[in-house]
Amino acid sequence: MFRNIMLGSLAVLYAITLHAQELYIPRDVKKAYENNTRSKDGNPGANYWQNKGVYTIDLTVSPPDRNVTGKETIVYTNHSPDTLKALNFKLFLNQHKPEAPRSGQTSPDYLTSGMHIDTYSENGVAREWTDKNDGTNKMVTLADPLAPGASVTLDIGWHFDLSVQSGREGAIDETTFFLAYFFPRVAVYDDSRGWDTMSFRGSQEFYNDFNDYTFSVTVPANYIVWATGDLQNPDEVLQPRYAQLLEESMTSDEVIHIATKEDLEGQKVTRQNPENTWKWKADNITDIAIALSDHYLWDAGSVVADPETGRRASVQAAYDEPSEDFREMVGYGKHAIDWFSNNYPGVPYPFSKSTIVRGFADMEYPMMVNDSSFPEAEFARFVVEHEIAHTYFPFYMGINETRFGFMDEGWATTLEYLIGIHDLGKEKATENFKKFRVASWANNADMEYDLPVITPLNVLNGPPIRANAYGKAAIGYLAVKEYLGDALFGKALKGYMDRWNGKHPMPWDFFYSFNDLTGKDLNWFWDRWYFSNNYIDIAITDASYKKNALTISLENIGGMPAPVTIVVTGKDGKTQEFHQTPAIWEADPEHAQITLKNIRDVAKISLDGGIFMDADTSNDSFTIR
Repeated sequence: MFRNIMLGSLAVLYAITLHAQELYIPRDVKKAYENNTRSKDGNPGANYWQNKGVYTIDLTVSPPDRNVTGKETIVYTNHSPDTLKALNFKLFLNQHKPEAPRSGQTSPDYLTSGMHIDTYSENGVAREWTDKNDGTNKMVTLADPLAPGASVTLDIGWHFDLSVQSGREGAIDETTFFLAYFFPRVAVYDDSRGWDTMSFRGSQEFYNDFNDYTFSVTVPANYIVWATGDLQNPDEVLQPRYAQLLEESMTSDEVIHIATKEDLEGQKVTRQNPENTWKWKADNITDIAIALSDHYLWDAGSVVADPETGRRASVQAAYDEPSEDFREMVGYGKHAIDWFSNNYPGVPYPFSKSTIVRGFADMEYPMMVNDSSFPEAEFARFVVEHEIAHTYFPFYMGINETRFGFMDEGWATTLEYLIGIHDLGKEKATENFKKFRVASWANNADMEYDLPVITPLNVLNGPPIRANAYGKAAIGYLAVKEYLGDALFGKALKGYMDRWNGKHPMPWDFFYSFNDLTGKDLNWFWDRWYFSNNYIDIAITDASYKKNALTISLENIGGMPAPVTIVVTGKDGKTQEFHQTPAIWEADPEHAQITLKNIRDVAKISLDGGIFMDADTSNDSFTIR
C-alpha cells in the first residue's frame, strides 16, 4: 500500500513538472493574442498595429500673463482594422478644474478653469465642440467614420490659464513657466482595450502614442525657450554670439555658459524684436514639453551617446541663480547619459538632447527634466539620474504607465540603483535604496502593501501605488538579474527593448520576451513576484554541522523568491558570506536546503538580505549548539 501511494505521488509530481507554470492573462490581453497582434514569445504579432498623429502646434505665451493660447492641426491616421466612429481626446489640464476628481487634496493655487476649446473642425469643416464641461477625456463623434488606413485632419483652437502652483506644469515663478500636457491630443487606441479612457486624477502618469511634432512658441523679447526636440531657428531668436555658443556646446566636452546673469540683465541674449517665435521639431516621440523664462541661466555641453557612431547628445540646464546644485547639472546629465548608454540598459541614448529645468516636479518628459533644487549635491544627482533613466521607460518604449507603472518606474528605479553603485559604491547605494525605495513597504504589514504588482495602478490609490510601481518592481528586476547573471540579463533586456522600441509593450510582452530571449521558463519567478500577494520574509528553521559541512534549512514565509546572503560566524568571531540567488526557490517555492562545505568551528548563522529587506528579522539567525 505504501509503495502504491509513493508511486502515485511521484506520478503526480512528474505531471506537475511537465505542466509549466502559466501566468494569469486577463481577457483583454487574450484578445490581442487571438488577433495575433501580440505573440506569446514576447514579440509583436504579425498583425501588430498602432495609430499615429502628426501635430503642428503654435503657442503664444506672454508672461507674467498666465493665459496661453494655441492652435493646432492634427493629421490622425487609423492603422487599426476597426472603423472609428468617434475619437477620444485627452484634455489633461482639465484636472485643474475645481470639480475634477483627484487622488488627494490640492490648494487654491492649483485650481483653474481648465482647458477651453475655442474652435474645432474636421477636414476643414467647422463643427461645434459640445458639452463645455469636459473632463480629462472627451469622446467626439466624427462626421464621417474613419476607415482602416484612412486619415482625418483636425484643427483645434484652445486657451487655458497656467496654474499659479507649479508641479508637473505651471508657473515656476511670475516669469518662468513650464508647459506640459498643454495641448488637446487624440488618445491611444490600442489592440487590447481600444480607446484609453482612463481619467487623469493628478497622481498617476500617462499613455501616449508615438507622434510627430512641429511646434512654435511665441514669447516676448528677452525670453528664452527650451523644449523637447531640436530648435529649428536659433539664428532668428538668438543674438549671433549666443547662437554661436549654443552651436559650440553641441560638440563641447566642457560646460559652456550660454546665458549668464549679466547677459540676461543686459538683454543681450535674444533678438530684440517685440516678440520672438521659437520653432521646434521632434518626430516619433510620445510627448513634448516646454519651459520659458526671462531670467534663468543657461548652461550646455555634450556627451558621446553612441560610441560606435560617435553621435553626441546635448545636455542643457536652465535654472535660477540661487539653485547652486544646478551649476553642476550639465555634468550630472552627461554622466547619466554616458553610463546608461554603455552599461545598463546598454542602449545608446536615443535622443538629440536632454534639458534639465529647475522647477518643482521631479518629473520626466521626452528630452526634458523638471527637477527641484536640493541642498545636497548627492541627492540632486540621484534625482536627475532617475529622471533621465525614464528616457528608456516609458519614452523609448510607449508604456502604458497609467495602468502599469512598474514597467517604467520600476525600471527607472532599477537603473537608479545600478548607476548609484557606480557613483557611491555598493554599501552607500544600498543604504540609500533601502531608505528611499524599500523600507516604507517592507516594514509595513498593512494588506495594501501586499497587493500584487500587476494590479493596474489606475484602480489604486495611496501607498500601494508607490510601493508597487517603484521598490517592489525594481527589486524584482534586480532579483532576476541575480538569477540570470549579468550577461544573460543584459542580453534579454536589450532584446526586449529592441523588440518594443517605438511600440506599446504590455507586461506579458516583457515577461514572455525574457523567457524567449533567455531560453528559460521564468514564469515561476514572474508569478511569485508580480502576480501574487507575496512579500520578503525568509527564516532559518534548522541547521546542522557535521564533519565541516554546514546544512541550513530555510523557509520562504513571505513567498517572494528573493536572493539572500548566509553569514556564517565562527567561534573566533570571524565571518564568511555565502550569497544565494533566487535559484534556491525554483524547485520548491517554500523551502530550501543549503549545504556549505569546508566550514570550521561554526558558532552562529544569520541572514542578510541587503536591498531585499526582510519583513521579520527575528527568525534570521540560528545558534549552533
